[in-house]
Amino acid sequence: MGGMSDTAFGKGTFVGRVWRPDLGGPSLVTIRDGALFDITSKATPTMRDLLELPDPVAHVRSVAGERLASLEECLARKADASTLHLIAPSDLQAVKACGVTFARSMIERVIEERAAGDASRAEAIRSRVTAVIGDSLRNLKPGSAEAARVKAALQEEGVWSQYLEVGIGPDAEVFTKAQVLSAVGPGAAVGLHPASRWNNPEPEIVLAVCSRGQVKGATLGNDVNLRDIEGRSALLLGKAKDNNASCAIGPFIRLFDETYTIDDVRKAELTLLVEGEDGYRLTGRSSMAEISRDPLDLVAQTIGPHHQYPDGVMLFMGTLFAPVEDRDEPGQGFTHKLGDVVTIANAELGRLTNTVRLSTECAPWNFGAAALMRNLAGRGLL
Repeated sequence: MGGMSDTAFGKGTFVGRVWRPDLGGPSLVTIRDGALFDITSKATPTMRDLLELPDPVAHVRSVAGERLASLEECLARKADASTLHLIAPSDLQAVKACGVTFARSMIERVIEERAAGDASRAEAIRSRVTAVIGDSLRNLKPGSAEAARVKAALQEEGVWSQYLEVGIGPDAEVFTKAQVLSAVGPGAAVGLHPASRWNNPEPEIVLAVCSRGQVKGATLGNDVNLRDIEGRSALLLGKAKDNNASCAIGPFIRLFDETYTIDDVRKAELTLLVEGEDGYRLTGRSSMAEISRDPLDLVAQTIGPHHQYPDGVMLFMGTLFAPVEDRDEPGQGFTHKLGDVVTIANAELGRLTNTVRLSTECAPWNFGAAALMRNLAGRGLL
């Protein structure tokens, strides 16, 4: 699977979760001197509890912990219930996502809608839409007076879309990406609904937000996107986004401290690598500097007086990446093949690597909130 070097991880305060087969459940871990230390305690039995602390960094640095294994060893392991391995670093937080937050990907959502999920129609529609829109959206501030004027002009041209509404209008798109505890971690299979024939990875930064709306850190995520299903109807968003193993988060949450802040998130560069079993190779990138809405604005539109999350939120912030190159047939664009290995990377957050399978063939999700509470209670942590 691979990851950043021990030295790079040592520059910040990283926390995550591992599956401990000896305990039949998860534990919180941090990285020290190239090794993972279990820092689970009665005060912090869950990642939710750790992030709710006024100063989680001070807590992590003060806990003695139990050495479990080397970081290199754990990063190399795939998900297997019989071995100690990394799992998604979030637990009781709601998993939410913001869509259409980058101009380039916003245009692709318009194309999906107009193609009604038919990949063969995408290129012709892309040329037509681009001819009308051009680069007029790239520097627009959503909700501004200028954005309202562009909206009026696009409506006159007959190319207005619900995706443009959330892309340049005052209200961000915020949806539920996955259920609590259902996200998979590094080394696990990531799932595609078997009905999908046109899909792609979405490399994103995910903010770890506590119940008070404070951002406590960041990690990486793959917001698997089923372009054909969502393109048929926006009302199918739930089916397009929330399936078994369709959400990957990890490898660790990097807590905000003296080495890493929200400003580092704002200028983060993400890379994407897709490697097929057939030798296919696709590279891509997503630059947070090009996001249309500030990360803290997305947080404020998600959690606040209008909507409370007592266990906090893991918030995907969208992606610049939208693959348009043909993988097989001319005009068909990119779509996943089973066995694709997807690696999302950032110099400050590490690497998140997953293998693409059908959701029906991924390991079933069977460790939910009830199982977690019973496990923690049995270990004397609750």
